[in-house]
Amino acid sequence: MLTTAPRGTRDILPEEVERWHYLEDVIRAHCRLYGYGEIRLPLFEHTELFQRGVGETTDIVEKEMYTFTDRGGRSLTLRPEATASTVRAYLEHNLSAGPQPVKFYYLGPMFRYDRPQAGRYRQFHQFGVEAIGSAEPTVDAEVIILALDFYTKLGLTNLTVELNSIGCPVCRREYRRALTDYLKAHRAELCESCLGRLERNPLRVLDCKEEKCRAVTRRAPGFGEYLCSECAGHFEKVQGCLKAVGASYVLNPALVRGLDYYTRTVFEITWAGLGAQTALCGGGRYDGLVEECGGPPTPGVGFAMGLERLLLALEQAGIELPGRHGPEVFVAAVLPEDDLAAFRLLTELRRAGIPSDKDYLKRSLKAQLKQANRLGVKHTIIVGGEEAARGNVVLRDMSSGTQEEIAAGEVLAILKKRLGE
Repeated sequence: MLTTAPRGTRDILPEEVERWHYLEDVIRAHCRLYGYGEIRLPLFEHTELFQRGVGETTDIVEKEMYTFTDRGGRSLTLRPEATASTVRAYLEHNLSAGPQPVKFYYLGPMFRYDRPQAGRYRQFHQFGVEAIGSAEPTVDAEVIILALDFYTKLGLTNLTVELNSIGCPVCRREYRRALTDYLKAHRAELCESCLGRLERNPLRVLDCKEEKCRAVTRRAPGFGEYLCSECAGHFEKVQGCLKAVGASYVLNPALVRGLDYYTRTVFEITWAGLGAQTALCGGGRYDGLVEECGGPPTPGVGFAMGLERLLLALEQAGIELPGRHGPEVFVAAVLPEDDLAAFRLLTELRRAGIPSDKDYLKRSLKAQLKQANRLGVKHTIIVGGEEAARGNVVLRDMSSGTQEEIAAGEVLAILKKRLGE
């Protein structure tokens, strides 16, 4: 159908875009407070970047990527997430040579072939941060607090931080053996996809959304008893940092996140008002990802949040973001021959920084005033008639309906004063 957008995509119309602009402005100002600089990444990358970085056994790589072959025979993929791309940029531009950690934030569309539902689309928008180059637990805590404070600025409350540690490759081997033994004892209860994951990457079973698999994994061994001393110490320090600044959290031993690159700290921020799918934000540490992408061992940590989900949560919480700002002044022509003078005045108003508009359909004066009312302008300037012969215009206050004749040369000064008030 040529008259409908592809399934899982949507148009963001002008009256809604203003709310997006406001949200993006808050994001940019908030990230500056924390020392994060914006990075703008390509919409597509070499497919191998996501296969190696995100993990070949993840749902994203197995089921959800938009992959195509270009005319040069190269396999390319529309980005399903931005962490792997940020790491690629960190390596390509030799950013390890500068002060560490390097702290980025990004805003933009991602693409996943997923089942569309409320607040979830196949083309969706993410805000995320990445801090690359430090293994300190304080950085883990920083990104969590950054997200929490951002939600607080928007007025969203009653949030829950769910926290876990999934260890490092050393202690994960022990956990993987214990988990595999447990899952094999319950393989008859697993879905077909998880039976395949059981041999290749049993940790992915923990992230399955099928209810019968979730029932099995709720009783599975947790990571806690398998953490090595270093990972356990790191996790304790992260919790200590959160406690020190009054950031509450709950431990969730079943939390693993859906991407293979995570190590040690993983977290989600949830809001119960969203219903069954409560997650607003998720992230964690990925100390092996830079090396997996071809660089030296380099720690990193970050998060991502879907903006459509956030806007849905704000709406359900009754939080209104500033909407569309239309014109403040309308210029109406009395007769068709007055249209050029109206156009000159309109241009003068706009160049003076006053949002303004006029009629472009040759309507009658009465119809033009109705149009001005529909636009919600504060003032209408009527050009032409006997007033024009005297070098004047009519200034109409649209809220009170009163109007007065003023000199055309005084329009700008009077409007600036009234609009300023």
